[in-house]
Amino acid sequence: MKLFLNSKSQPSAAIVLLVLAAWSLPGSTLAQTSPAPTPASSAAAPGIVSGTGPGVHGVNSPYKPLVERADVLPWSLLTTVKLRDGPKGPRPRFNPEQLALNGKVQRVQGFMMPLEPGERQKHFLVSSVPLTCSFCVPGGPESMVEITTKTPVKYSMEPVVIEGKLAVLADDPYGLYYRIVDGVAVK
Repeated sequence: MKLFLNSKSQPSAAIVLLVLAAWSLPGSTLAQTSPAPTPASSAAAPGIVSGTGPGVHGVNSPYKPLVERADVLPWSLLTTVKLRDGPKGPRPRFNPEQLALNGKVQRVQGFMMPLEPGERQKHFLVSSVPLTCSFCVPGGPESMVEITTKTPVKYSMEPVVIEGKLAVLADDPYGLYYRIVDGVAVK
């Protein structure tokens, strides 16, 4: 690698060499970067393609993982969708327990992912893991629920709980598996 250090806007060669040397020293705080991902923290399970499954909440995430609540649908139920081949590509194959949720009022808990700019949102996604976490592997469509609300919900980095009529989507043109309509934020 060739470094050009003749510009006043670039650091001197001595500073660059000191930083590189400090970075490589054992025990150096500069060398103590995040550990390399392990299979347990970088993928949902062996053989699962990245972008499928429930997603993984990394141990180094600044955001706390979701605490399971008895009054909301567990992600473990929503994310156990199997895939089948369809004429337009892979399609979800829901189990009877997932299909029984269709058309019923349900609650979901997750991390808000706005779909439009602004502090208050009427249309957004809720995810099982925060996508703002650089140590988290985003899950697939089974780890997200599309939400439309009656009244805007203030954006939050903390988990939100939304209640509304759940639709189980077998052939959504956007590739989503679940949608809540007429949602309302609850505590």
